[in-house]
Amino acid sequence: MMKNSAVRYIFSMGEIKRKDNSIAFRGDKGNVYIPVEGIKELYCFNEISLNTKFLDFASKAGIVIHFFNYYGYYSGTFYPKENLLSGNLLVKQAKCYLTKREIVAKAIVAGIAMNIHEVLYHYYKHGKSQVKPYLDWLKKSVPMLLEKELNIKQILAIEGLIWQQFYEQFKFFLPEDFLMNKRVKRPPDNPMNALISFGNSILYTKTISQIYNTHLNQSISFLHEPGEGRMSLSLDLSEVFKPIIVFKTIFDVVNNRKMQVGKHFDKKMNYCILNESGKKNFVKELEERMETVFLHSKLNRKTTYKTAIKLDGYKLIKYIMEDKEFKPFSLKEMR
Repeated sequence: MMKNSAVRYIFSMGEIKRKDNSIAFRGDKGNVYIPVEGIKELYCFNEISLNTKFLDFASKAGIVIHFFNYYGYYSGTFYPKENLLSGNLLVKQAKCYLTKREIVAKAIVAGIAMNIHEVLYHYYKHGKSQVKPYLDWLKKSVPMLLEKELNIKQILAIEGLIWQQFYEQFKFFLPEDFLMNKRVKRPPDNPMNALISFGNSILYTKTISQIYNTHLNQSISFLHEPGEGRMSLSLDLSEVFKPIIVFKTIFDVVNNRKMQVGKHFDKKMNYCILNESGKKNFVKELEERMETVFLHSKLNRKTTYKTAIKLDGYKLIKYIMEDKEFKPFSLKEMR
């Protein structure tokens, strides 16, 4: 079991129960008791048994529980009863989707391009001049494209091209055994695809938890299509943080050999997944990046990437309620 002050990660098979005012986990190594105070999230990466009594206990404590299957795929989230409901915001969020969807979607795509530029500029400064054409395209061409009158399919096409071209830059600064021919999700077919899929899933669940602490409705999204059975607004707000949180972590663990193909991955016939050691290593690195403290230039106070996700939720509320321009988080806001 891995932990920080507000999150617990469970990698072993076992059973979770309520024990007085604590969470009791019984696994193959015996019992572990977790005081419920301060716990905001539980991550379950293996087969876990629990009952409705525990779920009621977790709901009252405001604990969000995320479930993943053996392969590391996100399965779903237990979401406590919402205590931050706002009918007024719900109505205006739906209206914003109907009348200003493209404006919000463009802002998200612009944020993705800006943060990818900031992440890759590090490698350009350190001698990887091959990324320069892509950096120029992000800085000059993408803003010009987004200035045009576009429908949502055209905006999504630009986003897809940004990511596609981003992946093609990996060959300039990553070791050969972590390169990929193309992005493959289910199932991932090589170590890099496995890291991206797992990292994106963790970031998505972190965003779910942060939006839970706002008045936003998770099902009304702008860039992604609102869909049945998923919290699509979390997909929206997590996008601009992928370059900063997921990919900066991947580049760090790969280039510094903290993750190794022969040690941290299981390869089968046509897929590749992180083994338990790999999941633990990568989650530890992601968690440390999420909790990185920096001085926010606009707020003039210290914050973390995790809090910055919630702040983007508040920015979106400001846009919906007060028509104040929505600009997602940028690495340039750090100092």
